[in-house]
Amino acid sequence: MSRPPVSRAPGGAISDHDAMGLALAEAETALAAGEVPVGAVLLSGDGAVLASAANLRQVTADPTAHAEVLALRAAGAALGNWQLVDCTLVVTLEPCTMCAGALVLARVRRLVFGAWDDKAGAVGSLWDVVRDRRLNHRPEVLAGVRQDECAALLTRFFADRR
Repeated sequence: MSRPPVSRAPGGAISDHDAMGLALAEAETALAAGEVPVGAVLLSGDGAVLASAANLRQVTADPTAHAEVLALRAAGAALGNWQLVDCTLVVTLEPCTMCAGALVLARVRRLVFGAWDDKAGAVGSLWDVVRDRRLNHRPEVLAGVRQDECAALLTRFFADRR
């Protein structure tokens, strides 16, 4: 699958809108594999793509193979460090409790997500793990980036399953 063109802001950083386009391309990959279409991209502090991933729970028979977790693992391996302090995680769907906890533990600086998840979201829908003041790290959050596109992909997937 070809990647959408990416524009860069001054200083070379990829825009949140374009980063979400890359995450949407990963979600399309998940969809083609019969997975829930969620995609994630992990950006370095200077806006370079460190890792990207699609949901792979069905393919791998791994309940933790969410796009976010896979992207965090790949970025940590690429950097040789589990602390992703200056990084931004861009994901098409509001993270669940597992993924929200993982990005907090990884010290991700920013979280950008598209669609809200009223059934399992842990960044404001059901819980708000990332803003819990009892935790030692709270990332900046930007919600609703390309929300309609992200939600439409999920709606199409679940409509086809019914």
